[in-house]
Amino acid sequence: MIEEANRCLNCKTKPCQKGCPLENDIPGFIKQVKEENLEEAFNILTNTTVLGAICGRVCPHLKQCMGNCVRGIKSEPINIGKLESYVFDNALEQNFEIEKTSQLQGKKVAVIGGGPSGLTCSAFLSKKGAKVTIYEKQPKLGGITRYGIPDFRLPRDIIDRTVEKILSLGVEEKCNQELGRDYELSDLEDKYDAIYLSFGANISAKMNIPGEDLDGVYGGNELLETGRHPNYEGKSVAVIGGGNVAMDSARTIKRLGAKNVYVIYRRAREQMPAEDYEVEEAIKEGVEFLFQNNIIKIMGNDKVEKIECIKTELVQKEGEKRLVPVVIENSNYILDMDFVVMAVGSKANKEVVEKTGLETTEYGNIKVDEKYMTSKKGVFAGGDLIGTKATVAWAARSGRNASEEIAKYLLD
Repeated sequence: MIEEANRCLNCKTKPCQKGCPLENDIPGFIKQVKEENLEEAFNILTNTTVLGAICGRVCPHLKQCMGNCVRGIKSEPINIGKLESYVFDNALEQNFEIEKTSQLQGKKVAVIGGGPSGLTCSAFLSKKGAKVTIYEKQPKLGGITRYGIPDFRLPRDIIDRTVEKILSLGVEEKCNQELGRDYELSDLEDKYDAIYLSFGANISAKMNIPGEDLDGVYGGNELLETGRHPNYEGKSVAVIGGGNVAMDSARTIKRLGAKNVYVIYRRAREQMPAEDYEVEEAIKEGVEFLFQNNIIKIMGNDKVEKIECIKTELVQKEGEKRLVPVVIENSNYILDMDFVVMAVGSKANKEVVEKTGLETTEYGNIKVDEKYMTSKKGVFAGGDLIGTKATVAWAARSGRNASEEIAKYLLD
């Protein structure tokens, strides 16, 4: 990796850093890699992130840091993701410690949800000396990284070691504890000086099209989270959407024996939220893509038997920044199908959100002010739960920002 690091021009304007949701000092840590000072590279990165081993593997780098790399103008951009994971993998192997202070010593914080946002918030508060306890509904911490991203994209030992490093800061974990089932928000308010809600928004959104309630229609988020799949052997499956959940669902389903897997996306390939290399990998694995197509009806007697689709064209509409898909009249067609997987976005669990008694937005997210505080004093929220961009890095950024506001609150 030293050879790759040596390609970095160490730009003074740091465009790569501006493209990173976490604003990692990318030229700074790469400079240390060049000099083979991996511990200092780790120290630089942990000023802004504790999830480098994960983000280095799953972030959409070409849409973020690498997409802003000056090297990419005339040649290949620096492989920032590989360098970041290289530094963190080495740090986990060598057991480098994350520096701590005693700024918040004596303060207790409860974090509800052990995904990227909750883990990051917990780590940064613990770095400042607070005593943090994470409440997680699943058997293990990791959230979407463990229960949403397939292990062929993110090995589970990387998540385990990342979590262990965060716990080594003094963070306590309480798993198999679900809000509204095992405890209420009010139960924690008397025990802690502040609470951070970060239990995510992992309920698959619906398209509200005819037949969506038929047997054989699934949410991509739920399939990936639970791992409970139907028998796909020899079957045809349509995955609707163009983001990470769609890609992960399609590739997982193909690996589980489906004969045909179609990704149906209403826009063009270059507009897909998913990384281009993920699309390439899916194609290599036998997934078929139907770009500029949309599903408008699911048909069958009790269970899925066919789907009706329609072709779209992209047009520039006044006031719109990007091309908008518009249906092509009379371009409808029918496909035989056994299962349909919806991967067109996600939302928060309405029942759990309602049990918090907190004010929400029109989209069902928990409403927060500019300091990440909810409608209840001392209760903060972040990540997908408040509508943050649905990537690991943006969720982590939200958790870090919230930790800074919680620290200010605790010191007032």
